[in-house]
Parts: sequence; C-alpha cells; structure tokens
Amino acid sequence: MTIVLKPETEARLRERAGREKADLSAIVDALVTAQLEWEAREQAEAAESLRRGIADSDAGRVRLFSEVAAEWRAKYNLPTHLSDEELSQDSNASETVAQ
Repeated sequence: MTIVLKPETEARLRERAGREKADLSAIVDALVTAQLEWEAREQAEAAESLRRGIADSDAGRVRLFSEVAAEWRAKYNLPTHLSDEELSQDSNASETVAQ
C-alpha cells in the first residue's frame, strides 16, 4: 500500500518516530488503528443513543420541547425574548425531548 501525505504531515510523523525511537510504519499503523477504533466506538455510542431515544419515545417518556424550554429559561436564566424555535435551533433539540 502506498499513501501520499502532505510534506508537513510526513515531517511530523518522522519527528514523532524519531522522538519515540520507533519505526515510522509502526507509528502510522498505531495512529490509524487508534483513529479507526475511536470512530467505531463513536458510531456504536451514537447508535445506542438512538436506540435509547426510540425506546423512550415508544414508552411515552418524552416531553414537548416548549416544556423543556420553559425549564431551561428558568434554570439558566435565558432571555425570554427567544422563541422556542430559536432555543431549539441553538440546542439542536427536536420538538420532543426524552425525559
């Protein structure tokens, strides 16, 4: 396999290999492996979060966003001039929120 890197990236990898007195291929392999494992964990966590959210919704454990927004306004002293829609855009929330 041949991978073309930016000169700056290659220099950083060679610098790291020198600091760690390690083979350049071993450094690259470790970094790529760590990134792929991190991505797999993130994807699994996201899928589990979606499963929990769907289960909460199916079980009726949801509230209207307007109820949650009222609580946030009180709890965090948020401006009352923001509409529920503006708050939901800021928080990326949907109309219903799991309890």
